[in-house]
Amino acid sequence: MDDLYRDEILEHYRRPHNFGTLAHPDVSYEGANPLCGDRMTLMLDLDESGTVTDVAFTGRGCAISQASASLLTDTLRGRTATELNQLAKDDVLELLGIDISPARLKCALLSLDTLQRALAERSSSAVGHPGASAVSA
Repeated sequence: MDDLYRDEILEHYRRPHNFGTLAHPDVSYEGANPLCGDRMTLMLDLDESGTVTDVAFTGRGCAISQASASLLTDTLRGRTATELNQLAKDDVLELLGIDISPARLKCALLSLDTLQRALAERSSSAVGHPGASAVSA
């Protein structure tokens, strides 16, 4: 069974879903894992109610970090910011479907960390500024 998941991870690494950029994202955040050099920029388009209408990411890194981003972004469309804030480490690890060593955990969770930081920055910049959104590097 692990071989099936490993094959899926390699496929997401070779041909990541949602890889690219959005023309004018409502939210954009660059995350990095300083331990290994993995980097990713996550972009979200949101409608008026805060529901994700489109998602994209760019970056470079190991197979685990890139596959994790591909798998996670597949699940984001149609979700509200509240639902996104409820995503947890176990949700991402379940998407990957294999045991992740402690040394690779930061790689596997880079996409979730980047998403959480993007949402937090969006929330903090929107305080007192209705309709404000975060776009940062």
